Amino acid sequence: MSQSLTVIGRRDRIDLPGLGFRNLKAKVDTGAFGCAIHCSRIEVAKRDGKMQLSFVLLDPDHPLYVDEVHWAEDFREKKVKSSSGAAEHRYIITTPVVIFGKRFNTDFSLTDRSDMKYPILLGRKFLRKRFLVDVRFRDLSYKRKRKKVQ
Repeated sequence: MSQSLTVIGRRDRIDLPGLGFRNLKAKVDTGAFGCAIHCSRIEVAKRDGKMQLSFVLLDPDHPLYVDEVHWAEDFREKKVKSSSGAAEHRYIITTPVVIFGKRFNTDFSLTDRSDMKYPILLGRKFLRKRFLVDVRFRDLSYKRKRKKVQ
């Protein structure tokens, strides 16, 4: 490979500055193609004369939960195969992700992940050509960020 890849563990914490979140736990999943984020109250509504997507991130029992409705003008719809193998209709948004001190514009499908341990899933499309996954590790980016703060 011509470029060096950053080693990422089986999980880490990411920042979503466009949505106002820092240090959200994310599962690194090479078995998933795309990225997903846990949302509820997902609906398309007319706002300011345009059709926009509204959604609420996380669950009320999550420590970072804020009962705030987020709006996205730029979104699309896609059929996504869920972890159970069923095809689901999902909305996709693009938002910046900060990990290892770098910012990446990333597509996320909005879905109910309330039954999952992690509210965010980072899939192959995001990982490809950027990261080498080593399941022996976890929180490598988060630990590096904390070390810089100290």
